Amino acid sequence: MPDGGVVEGFTLANQRGTRLAAITLGATITSLRVRGRDGECDDVVVGFDSVDTYLTRAQYFGAVAGRYANRIAGGRFTLDGVEHRLSTNEGVHHLHGGVRGFDRRLWSAEPVRHRRGPAVRFRLTSPDGEEGYPGTLRASVRYLLTHDDRLVIDYAARTTKPTIVNLTQHAYFNLAGRRAADVLGHELSIEADQYTPVDEGLIPEAAHAPVMGTPFDFRAPSPIGARIADPAPQLQRGGGYDHNFVLRRSTAGLELAARVHEPLSGRTLEVSTTEPGLQLYTGNHLDGTLADAQGRSLVRHGGVCLETQHFPDSPNRPEFPSTVLRPGGWYHSRTIFAFSVAEA
Repeated sequence: MPDGGVVEGFTLANQRGTRLAAITLGATITSLRVRGRDGECDDVVVGFDSVDTYLTRAQYFGAVAGRYANRIAGGRFTLDGVEHRLSTNEGVHHLHGGVRGFDRRLWSAEPVRHRRGPAVRFRLTSPDGEEGYPGTLRASVRYLLTHDDRLVIDYAARTTKPTIVNLTQHAYFNLAGRRAADVLGHELSIEADQYTPVDEGLIPEAAHAPVMGTPFDFRAPSPIGARIADPAPQLQRGGGYDHNFVLRRSTAGLELAARVHEPLSGRTLEVSTTEPGLQLYTGNHLDGTLADAQGRSLVRHGGVCLETQHFPDSPNRPEFPSTVLRPGGWYHSRTIFAFSVAEA
């Protein structure tokens, strides 16, 4: 690191030959090699082999985004009658934790024993006032790679003062591996009847809107590219999909959020979560000027992010599920990425 800090790497390998690599910079997943229909393992996430790339490209590749994933309007919120001003790093807005969010921080890490497979736990202490957030926050993220090809991610945090927390994993998936440069052919379904429309700054502009009759209707499987070029103003504002979906939930526990199938490789990814929302982002700002560690040119829509989280700008929207964490309480969230292969 520029300040002399050392970035450590960990590799988890299960009994099926699936391998996950992660580093302590940003608790970042740099590689996830999963078997396809042809029996070959291929990398299904965008990753790099240079620390400099992660530090100079503000696109959160594979990192944990926080303290608050997604956007906070105007970089400010009020909690218990006190206004807090955050750093702004997307125009006048605060995005993914600010100028030096959790993706730019060096976490500590240790391997963890688990009966279901290899695991690693990352820990980070964010001091009171960092990026404008109140309270010292002690956060942890555990990656567990089970022997049946499930990546189980557990987030936890405690605070010394009332604060807000919203963590997510920002991996860019391309289940085709080297077979396709973009994800437009991936068939996606999302367990949501509503989504959150946004203004020009990608801040929620109104109450949730129904997906029915719009390009945001993924209740039945549809190729990501089928309607991404639709002239609908919402798609034009994001340059593609960059929107929160309001997940159908019947319990407070783990429920299916989305399913992605990639026909060329036969790989399928099912996403389950305890979170109320899923931010769908389709790599709209990738422009082909960067190549990943596998030599793949990262063209527009070269990856899809399925960010399980609370809704954008929740601290300023009392009608949204709360993201407030208080002393003595626990923040806990779980997301599972489950991989399988469909035969031709």
